[in-house]
Amino acid sequence: MQRATLVAMAALLAAAPAFGQSTGASGPAAAPLPHHTSPAPAPGAAAPSLAKPATPASTAAPASTPESRSAAALALSHEPTYDQGTAQRIREAAQSYADLAVRGGWPTIPADAKFALGLQGSNDELLRKRLIITGDLAASLATGAYDEALAEAVKRFQTRHGLAATGTVTPRTLAALNVPVQKRIKQLEASLERLAQMDFQFGQRYVIVNIPATFAEAVEDDKVVRRYRVIVGKTEKPSPTLTSEITDVIVNPTWTVPSSITRTEITAHMRKDPTYLSRMHMDVLDSHDNPIDPHSVDWSRDHAPDVTVRQQSGTWNALGAVKIEMPNSYSVYMHDTNQRSLFSDDYRFDSHGCSRVDNVRDLAAWLLKDQPQWTRTAIDAAIATGQRQDIRMLKKVPVAWVYLTAWMTRDQTIQFRNDIYDQDQQLLEATAEEAAFFNKAAEHPLTAHLGQ
Repeated sequence: MQRATLVAMAALLAAAPAFGQSTGASGPAAAPLPHHTSPAPAPGAAAPSLAKPATPASTAAPASTPESRSAAALALSHEPTYDQGTAQRIREAAQSYADLAVRGGWPTIPADAKFALGLQGSNDELLRKRLIITGDLAASLATGAYDEALAEAVKRFQTRHGLAATGTVTPRTLAALNVPVQKRIKQLEASLERLAQMDFQFGQRYVIVNIPATFAEAVEDDKVVRRYRVIVGKTEKPSPTLTSEITDVIVNPTWTVPSSITRTEITAHMRKDPTYLSRMHMDVLDSHDNPIDPHSVDWSRDHAPDVTVRQQSGTWNALGAVKIEMPNSYSVYMHDTNQRSLFSDDYRFDSHGCSRVDNVRDLAAWLLKDQPQWTRTAIDAAIATGQRQDIRMLKKVPVAWVYLTAWMTRDQTIQFRNDIYDQDQQLLEATAEEAAFFNKAAEHPLTAHLGQ
């Protein structure tokens, strides 16, 4: 975000009265924000976990398949999380929320509030007021018990915040309802600042991974044509933000274990179980890529042995059946997994930094659509051979991994996600310190003299 915008926003918030923290009204109600009337998307990792053997895909709920999950995600919206107009829309959303702050924000729902469909509750109208302020409920529906209309408004709110759209006020929903407007503004400011630091070359086709949302989007002609659940980095091993190009699709990949994982995880497993590497179909290689006996390696030391550990292709492989190459300085990539049941979870922060993609074969077919010989059927057949095959992309596809905890899509739906890596405040503080430094430097006599 431009420094002038940040300073202006800070001044506006400083002048705004604090919004109510009680169950009562907190100043005049704000006009509802622009908001689409249908549910908004829940759009959004990389070394895989070694702690346990692969979990069979059959353990997932029978009704949940890669195809059904990606179809459900796409059905919510075809609006991209990130396109060339995203930054401007975030500015508009930030201004809308700054207006809300001036008007007093929204009321707080009591922590012990109870809501039940069809039953009159003491906080039903307070909930209605809260949802009207952010445009999730029509202003004409300000009174009444917890009915279907209110439940639909709760679903809209839940979807905008990446929550399961149940229509019931769960503890997580209540917590999201009670996030202060000032914090929402900070999320918008931080997201805008991140976009200002990115240099992404949008193409006619491109891929976006929004890390806090744990979703990947395949965008074509400014519309999302595919959306997939992804598993991204754990809080202690966060996925990076980056821009790159997808260059290759690898079928039946091997996995070269990063030295950090060899040091922290492989060595620990081998100390406990000397058969671990053979059970996991992993080879140990010397500096010339020649295989050596794992039992000849000293696994008792704290630092990584001077060897390479590589997992063979197969159903046991932690990268699954497909790897998507995208050269970058972080050595991360997108890939399948042999623990596909994890895609059914709402919390999908479980990788070492890479992005595991649900229904990745579908994404591979979309990436290779300009190479007619590589249909989905052909990709499946190649996987069935069990042999590694590297497929070079004839047309590279731009890809960006972004960290947006707040954004607005073209239909004016404002989205929020949890700041899972706790990066928003750090970024804003760093930006404020930088602005203070340059402001102070501008006041220096030498600087003033040079400016004359």
